Amino acid sequence: MLPENDLKLITEKMGREPNIVEEGCFLNLWSEHCSYRSSGPLLKTFTTTGEKVIIGPGDDAAIVDFDDGWVLAIGMESHNHPSYVDPYNGAATGVGGIVRDIISMGARPIALMDPLYFGPLNTPKNLYLFEHIIEGIASYGNCIGVPVVRGEAFFDETYSGNPLVNVACIGLARKENIVTAKAQKAGNKVILIGSTTGRDGLGGASFASRDLSESSEAEDRPSIQIGDPFTEKLLIEATLESVKLGYVKACRDLGAAGLAGASSEMASKGNLGMHIIADNVILREKGMTPYEILIAESQERMLFEVEPQDVEAVLNIARKYDLNASVIGELTERLYYTVEFKGEIVADIPIKLLAEGAPTCEMPSISPAEKIPEEKPKIPSDLKQVLLEVLSSHNVASKEWIYRQYDHEVQIRTVVKPGDDASVLRIEGNKGIILSCGCNPRHTMIDPYQGGKGTVYENAMNIAVKGGKCLALVDCLNFGNPQRPDIYWYFKQAILGLGDGSRELQIPVVGGNVSLYNESDEFDTAVLPTPSIGIVGTTNNVSGIPLSSFSRKNDVIILVGKTRDELGGSEYYSLLGKKLEGNAPQVPDNGPKIIDSIIKAVNTGKVTSSHDVSLGGLGAALCEMCTCIGADVDLGKACEGLRADDALFSESYVRAILTTSEPEVVEEALQGVPYFIIGTVGGDMLRIKFMDASIELSVSEINMARDSLTRHMMK
Repeated sequence: MLPENDLKLITEKMGREPNIVEEGCFLNLWSEHCSYRSSGPLLKTFTTTGEKVIIGPGDDAAIVDFDDGWVLAIGMESHNHPSYVDPYNGAATGVGGIVRDIISMGARPIALMDPLYFGPLNTPKNLYLFEHIIEGIASYGNCIGVPVVRGEAFFDETYSGNPLVNVACIGLARKENIVTAKAQKAGNKVILIGSTTGRDGLGGASFASRDLSESSEAEDRPSIQIGDPFTEKLLIEATLESVKLGYVKACRDLGAAGLAGASSEMASKGNLGMHIIADNVILREKGMTPYEILIAESQERMLFEVEPQDVEAVLNIARKYDLNASVIGELTERLYYTVEFKGEIVADIPIKLLAEGAPTCEMPSISPAEKIPEEKPKIPSDLKQVLLEVLSSHNVASKEWIYRQYDHEVQIRTVVKPGDDASVLRIEGNKGIILSCGCNPRHTMIDPYQGGKGTVYENAMNIAVKGGKCLALVDCLNFGNPQRPDIYWYFKQAILGLGDGSRELQIPVVGGNVSLYNESDEFDTAVLPTPSIGIVGTTNNVSGIPLSSFSRKNDVIILVGKTRDELGGSEYYSLLGKKLEGNAPQVPDNGPKIIDSIIKAVNTGKVTSSHDVSLGGLGAALCEMCTCIGADVDLGKACEGLRADDALFSESYVRAILTTSEPEVVEEALQGVPYFIIGTVGGDMLRIKFMDASIELSVSEINMARDSLTRHMMK
């Protein structure tokens, strides 16, 4: 049912109470998930424009200019609640939904990224969720032929009752083929194409706007959509063919709020009305009511605006691809959303009120109680053992078990594959894109502003170590109940930090998604503040991308950036059982200059390997580079004044390891930023020296530790 205040406002605006069909439309379109009621004012603080931005936030996906008439479509979405209730179908339809957002812009999807957040894999329930979410993503992505090229898997207790499934998609199109969701002309027909409409996904948008309860798995299963990737593949081809031939004047994916959402939003964007004949919707179940027809979120469906003379041509394309298609209405001059069923008008709503009228406001925001100053633990006596434990923690360990289930080479564009700092795809000639995603929720929990800003810098560093320049950013903001003042404070501060970080690095925020109410009654907890993002960067030298691991004996190892006493929120502290407190990493003032210098250094062509330093700290980063060959490292000068555990495990932002056989060239590029020569590549051991402490690890020991997640899943 509609909240009392909403019902009162709607009744006042319409001059009458809404009927049951109209109420269902409002319930879903005015939900937090669709209308950004408590987040809209904060999202307006983002800088969303830039030289390369063609279409920013507000459409199914953003469009940014690439080069030579090519444009990129970029979108990011969440499917969190459905993936808890039905992990396989929830995750699979999350992929399907974001892919349709891309094709609705007239772009072919060419890459997927999946930042994922789970409870620890030490319980049967968490293991079940983990396995089936991965299976759902793999099954859908592999079937539709879109490679999953990058991702993240982060584990923390707070996600046990509410895993997060975020998916970003990138598409490629010619600029002249781009379409939008803005309706063009009254009298044009509206065609629903794709799968039939059933009762699956009823009320999905409103379901995504409330907490999960202990009984969610049984009670909320009807809210979960069921995907069909084979139909999606046909829909991709049919949509792109119709767009290329010029038949599609506007296009909208049927996602949250189903037909009611897609059709009313399309018309409202064009300042037009919409007349829907619900009888014409092709159904898969008998006896469906207009309420069900309008708000069902059955998958693999698209809405086209088509001129009357082109209707038959589009229906023929649908037949060619064995897809259902029917004319279900038309655009009107009258600014109402009107639905007809069996000769009667069952809904007649002012369209601007329905699609754009949900009231928005900032919620009360209160900072949590001041934290007690950190008490640093004693330095462990066996630092080698601690480093191995950090390496083998599921957050730091190799995610090969996950990404080897994905087809990451389909479409033959992938140059740098999953498992690296960033993935690289060839677009045309030697020009390509570089992709990174994720965040560090523990940092955001301690300091949401710096955690939000650090999220941008961390992903920008992943692009920089490949020599790329950031083009655009999309976000997926996952938080708990915004009606709790402390949760809303974290939400607000993280957005402000993310916005400032993107402005400092001149990366426009071109789109994204907000997912709130990520809380679990079962575990009586909200998820960690998780401002996950995806960044697309560009490179003109796809064939010259450095490796992320040591590869050439006698190369000089250079550490760029400063390591600080910033162990708060680190994987090291987590393993010690420390609470989330202390000195979380702060973005340094010279962060943009460091990033620019790293890009410049890599683009000299003299950097043989490069790797960002982040989760697990410098110790973990050095180990990750020792996949085939070792190194001798001395951190004395680079980490002067720090304790040994600070030097090894601090997760200070904006640091990278570069190797080169021509250090004078690379050092020239690094002038004006802090850097330190810390060792040389060679041998079959990693030897790390710091003051009086030293650690020796064989390459085989390192690889064994990093394979811990795979071993866990093979038990």
